[in-house]
Amino acid sequence: MGKKTEAVTPGQRLGYAADYIQGPGTYERDGLLYASVVGHKYIDQSKNEQLPTIRVSKEKEQSAVPEVGSVITGKVIRVAPHQATIAIMVVGETPCKEDFMGVIRTQDVRAAEKDKVKIYNSFRPGDIVKADVISLGDARSYVLSTAKNELGVIFATSVAGVPMIPISWQEMQCPKTKTIELRKCAKPV
Repeated sequence: MGKKTEAVTPGQRLGYAADYIQGPGTYERDGLLYASVVGHKYIDQSKNEQLPTIRVSKEKEQSAVPEVGSVITGKVIRVAPHQATIAIMVVGETPCKEDFMGVIRTQDVRAAEKDKVKIYNSFRPGDIVKADVISLGDARSYVLSTAKNELGVIFATSVAGVPMIPISWQEMQCPKTKTIELRKCAKPV
């Protein structure tokens, strides 16, 4: 790890190209090195008497942000008669560093028989679900959908505290007590 110096912004001059090896987060123009990203300037000394390397590194990586069409993984926080509230934990394959909330409305639980859906028979607090982002929603939450076969509950625990196994698209069973509970299960991939 090199010596950390001051914070820099894109376009800020870092030094002469003849004095340093160009590292990540930098670019060269007319014999000078400039920062290409916002971050801190680091000077890494070389071991075999070459020129030191100058680089700019971001302190905080960008968090994943849900977009329309992206698949999220989240935890059911609350279940109301007409919607389930989801805390979004992962967008695609990238974990979220910030807190994002989403809602799955009764009409977005499944593609067929939308009028027969009961939220409590599809999700329970603590379930881990995979869902599509179908709308940016309002300032508080994204609008999510589990209407595709591969979307729905991917992990749930029974009343006995044991991870349940999906036995159909709408039922999960506790392997310990053999109790069957209703869920909107995701098709195993």
